[in-house]
Amino acid sequence: MARLLHLFDCFLCIGYLWTVVVWYRVPWNEYYTRLVVITFVLTFVSFQSFQLYRSWRGWKFFREFLVILKAWGTVIGLLLFYFFIFKISVAYSRLVILVWSITTPILIFLLHIGARKILRLLRSKGKNVRRAIVVGAGELGVNLVREVETMPWAGIKVMGFFDDKVDEHIITEVEGKPLLGNIGSINEYLKVHEIDYIYIALPMRAEKKIFKILRECRSLGARIFLIPDLYLYGLHHAEIQSLGSMLILNFNPNTEWKRSFDVVFSLMALVATLPVTLVIALLVKLSDGGPVFYKHQRITAAGKKFNCLKFRTMRVGADRELQKILATDEEMRREWQQSYKLKSDPRVTGIGKILRRTSLDELPQFLNVLRGDMSVVGARPIVDNELNGYYKESAGRYCSMKPGITGPWQVGRRSNVEDYGERVQMDDWYILNYSLWTDIKIIIKTVYCMVKGNGAY
Repeated sequence: MARLLHLFDCFLCIGYLWTVVVWYRVPWNEYYTRLVVITFVLTFVSFQSFQLYRSWRGWKFFREFLVILKAWGTVIGLLLFYFFIFKISVAYSRLVILVWSITTPILIFLLHIGARKILRLLRSKGKNVRRAIVVGAGELGVNLVREVETMPWAGIKVMGFFDDKVDEHIITEVEGKPLLGNIGSINEYLKVHEIDYIYIALPMRAEKKIFKILRECRSLGARIFLIPDLYLYGLHHAEIQSLGSMLILNFNPNTEWKRSFDVVFSLMALVATLPVTLVIALLVKLSDGGPVFYKHQRITAAGKKFNCLKFRTMRVGADRELQKILATDEEMRREWQQSYKLKSDPRVTGIGKILRRTSLDELPQFLNVLRGDMSVVGARPIVDNELNGYYKESAGRYCSMKPGITGPWQVGRRSNVEDYGERVQMDDWYILNYSLWTDIKIIIKTVYCMVKGNGAY
């Protein structure tokens, strides 16, 4: 199928060129004939060179699209160089070349999506399936199996684990998969069974076992993959870089694009909501004559502290009232200790209830974003007690990024989340999986939650 797709792609490129030429009623001449031949050769070589026809099992669609763009960009670059060297650009319609250059990768991608859909259909029927074993039945191996099982369309069937725990007679099954033997027995198993993939999910300290597998199993028909145990430490955004002749891992999240997005979005949001902001400020001031804004110290990147802004939704002196409420009401004290919020907080003003229900009290936080203390999307802004009392092992991850005005917690069950550990997991999930597309989806869901008002108080 990969070879057929390769040929289809090449013929698609030249067939689409002919279609565009005809569509714009440009006379066909020998120059276009030469261009067809050259394009076919260049696409054939370039697409293969960029490994466009590798196995994309488990890969996301946009990754394949990026490879298509790189491969096609190389083809166009070489064609432009050809036009320049032989000074023949005047022989071609600029409109035809422009339209053809821009839209061809989209057509190729659509063709590949179709091919993937066909493969997924075949795999759902038990065909085109690859059999795999996992070496290492620890947390890393278990996480790998769970991830594979969330992607049935990838067509990867895990047959079981190999781990030295077998010798200790501790367990015989992990995550519903059998323990097939100890690590030393992998060779014999591969000689008898047809296995396509070997996933090594051992800690880095087991380098001798890893080298033994690489040395002895490469000639037994299976492709070998190493899952670095760095992922156990939540370093999903680790990036391989070079320092001279050495390779180094950069554990610092790449958030440059995020800062640009935050500034642009915040400026647009502040301008768009200015009339609403002025009305809210006036209503808060008229409610009891107190200050319009409420400042509360929260934690941002690297554990630094900042004053998080909100429209004031409580009576003046609400912080002092809280101590009295918690001292006299046992139920409210338990609720506060569990979630640091009170569902029926007597300190909230009339206008404050509306602002909290619609989350409009958080509009001033766009000023925090412009100052660089927060992001538009991120983990929840928390206080010292929460970081030290609940985040524990996740504290380092939390402090690697700025908190957000909105995030997975706000668009989930919001304040209805009773287990604080679930909030921590949501923040962890975002920090380990953030992307521009994720941020956009969360922003869209936030608008929906604001209108609906569920879970906010």
